[in-house]
Amino acid sequence: MEADRYLKLIDQELANLPDYVNEFHLGTNHSITTSYQYLTEIRRFFNWLRETKISNAKSNKEIPTSDLENLRRNDIILYIDLLKNSTNARGKLNSPTSINRSINALRSLFKFLTVTSDNNNGESYFERNVMLKIDSLNNTQTLNYRAHALANHMYRGQMKFDFLEYINNNFEKECDKRALPAFKMNKERDIAIIALILGTGIRVSECANVNMSDLNWKQAMLDVTRKGGQQDSVPIAPWTLPYIKEYADIRKDRYHALKKHQAFFLTLYHGETRRITANSIEKMVKKYSTAFGHPLTPHKLRHTLASELYSITKDQVLVSQQLGQKGTSATDLYTHVDQTIQRNALDEISREQKKEP
Repeated sequence: MEADRYLKLIDQELANLPDYVNEFHLGTNHSITTSYQYLTEIRRFFNWLRETKISNAKSNKEIPTSDLENLRRNDIILYIDLLKNSTNARGKLNSPTSINRSINALRSLFKFLTVTSDNNNGESYFERNVMLKIDSLNNTQTLNYRAHALANHMYRGQMKFDFLEYINNNFEKECDKRALPAFKMNKERDIAIIALILGTGIRVSECANVNMSDLNWKQAMLDVTRKGGQQDSVPIAPWTLPYIKEYADIRKDRYHALKKHQAFFLTLYHGETRRITANSIEKMVKKYSTAFGHPLTPHKLRHTLASELYSITKDQVLVSQQLGQKGTSATDLYTHVDQTIQRNALDEISREQKKEP
């Protein structure tokens, strides 16, 4: 399972970090993926503290809380500047979003150490929180610009049906002969996964974690375990149900599913029936969308549902509920994807000006 893989990675990170970071991990309620990302960011920051001799500890595990307590704002600014001028695995400079994830990880750690923690004396580890003096990076792109770029990487309207039809009827003709048996084996499952994300807006990790009992066929509802383990229930778009049902009908025989296999989306690995992983879904969507001529990620499929839902309802609260978000700030982007209202207003201005003598 994907969760098991992340748990192993988290254990590996914690083994090389101080006990107070282990306490931080246990004392916070982040999703498993966020927890892992935060620990990797903390490890990277601790590496930098030792490389720059801000900390004289011989290993990250030995860095004392006093080294963190005595950090100055300029120290953190220097670290952020390093991140700004560093490249990621793809050879590109770190984006503001990536750098803000580092900042958020350190904010979370410092909040724990200065507020939440309760050491042997009943007090937090220290009081001075340098991260309170650090702002997140501003995104230099306007919502309109980001929305326009996003709209070019979504399968809105008829395009999403064309994509599913392409997988169903045309991909086989272009598929490498060596990959053809695997495609035929998994075609119904893969289409059902894509349709479910498009029809509910769930995250790729949430899709991988869907169990048989989570599907309410009569009411067309899906129970979802959100970030942080929160339970949610969302409607499924009616058009997606035939795709999901077609996979459900072949699931048991095709994947040798037994009662113990609670995962809805399965895979066969060396003859063993397993839950599909989020990473496998990511690769699968990339494969089909690239062949379709419009590469995208499962997250863009989620964006597609959000933008279409907003264009019909004009209700940000409803969209945030469907996506499982706690507020509406993350849905601001979707209000700019469909610029029809904006264009109509400009047209109206033009018409009014023409009427003037």
